[in-house]
Amino acid sequence: MSTKGLRIALAASVALNIFAVAGAGAAWMAARQVQEAATEARRPGRSEPVWSVVEARPPAVRDQVKRELRATALEARPDFEEARAARREAIALTRSDQFDAVAVAALLERSRASEMRGRARLEAGAVETLSRLGPADREALAPILSRHRSKSKDGQGGEKTSTEGAEKPAV
Repeated sequence: MSTKGLRIALAASVALNIFAVAGAGAAWMAARQVQEAATEARRPGRSEPVWSVVEARPPAVRDQVKRELRATALEARPDFEEARAARREAIALTRSDQFDAVAVAALLERSRASEMRGRARLEAGAVETLSRLGPADREALAPILSRHRSKSKDGQGGEKTSTEGAEKPAV
């Protein structure tokens, strides 16, 4: 083989090796991310979405719980709508030329109070529903009382509750 042929073969070999190393590195990074996500999902304190917990129950229990949680969510809907409306109004007032810090603070307070009323209704309805179930079903459905809705971190390793997720009933 000529010198030129050896140089071409060497360059091709180097390029192939670089490609192989980059591919292996990317595969390793992807596997690491999957492993971290799996570890995070198993971390204590994480909650499953409400419906996945409910769907895992026997049909009779599942249908009863879904029906009751939906009814509770419909009762709480006006509170969450009021909370969103007050927050939108506060944002609009903040953007306007007639900004009034006291009015904005009052609107935000009204929004928080409405949201808390809605959450209280949802939680009370869930507790009432759970009280009508047997011990095994209550234990399995206990995670529906979790307030964790967001994947965002608060810097302390804990979950933050998402305002948007809380305003829209998850049931």
